[in-house]
Amino acid sequence: MKIFHSINDFSSTKKTVITLGTFDGVHIGHKKILERVIQNTDNEKYESLVLTFFPHPRMVLQEDCDIKLLNSIDEKIELLEKIGLENLVIHPFDETFSRLTAEDFVKTILIDRFHIHKIIIGYDHRFGRNRTANIDDLISFGEQYGFEVEQISVQEINEISVSSTKIRTALLDGNMTLANDYLGYDYFLTGTVILGKQLGRTINFPTANLKILENYKLIPQNGVYIVKSYIENKIVYGMMNIGFNPTVDGQNHSIEIHYFDFDADLYDKKLQVSVLQRIRSEQKFASVTLLKEQLEKDKQIAISYLNDL
Repeated sequence: MKIFHSINDFSSTKKTVITLGTFDGVHIGHKKILERVIQNTDNEKYESLVLTFFPHPRMVLQEDCDIKLLNSIDEKIELLEKIGLENLVIHPFDETFSRLTAEDFVKTILIDRFHIHKIIIGYDHRFGRNRTANIDDLISFGEQYGFEVEQISVQEINEISVSSTKIRTALLDGNMTLANDYLGYDYFLTGTVILGKQLGRTINFPTANLKILENYKLIPQNGVYIVKSYIENKIVYGMMNIGFNPTVDGQNHSIEIHYFDFDADLYDKKLQVSVLQRIRSEQKFASVTLLKEQLEKDKQIAISYLNDL
């Protein structure tokens, strides 16, 4: 997949079949549209292209917007690449771009830059300044400029009944089963292992402390989770605590992973942690001994869950 970090950087000798949107989560609803794009390339007569934006438009256009996203930009690239798309354009979204009229967008971007053959969009897509243009306007532009417009029907989308907002809500509720079903994959966190307080080592539960650089990345509800990672080319399972470590009067929010049957130096390593299931809420115990006893119980619950996979 070729990646372009601006609309102006894109060039191709072929006409394109495109879709556009934020695609946060690249969930099963998004995949329906993206796969339709690939299917319409007519055996490579046309090139598939996705136009997405960063930052998220709501971050730019809404004051004090604190929206958390399901994917960092690197995670989104990884997910889109797996689908088999040929071109990804990640355009910097700013107020100037938001003021582009619908007709200017169609003429200067879809026609002049992308050489569009066809555009495929969801039933409720709106575009242009203040999002005033709709599917009827796009069809009219298509007739005027000679490109096809295909709309994914409300029935098709409703069959899936999924949205990025529903997934965010599920994750903030700690409902991993629902979130992962909607996503079509296990929700994952990507970060670098940093030095922690090393308390876990003293109770035989050493942990990798995960630092996530992107402050806009959505972190699931505090609690204990069953997780897996690919480390040194093999799957390693474990459990993860998200929260403040109240038993030892922790002050900072942290993400700590204890891997089962695994012993290696992970400091400064980049890890991707897939979140499989939630075990319980974070609790404050009367002593570190009681905490250790609960961790032993959590581990048995996790192992039992993994044995049933």
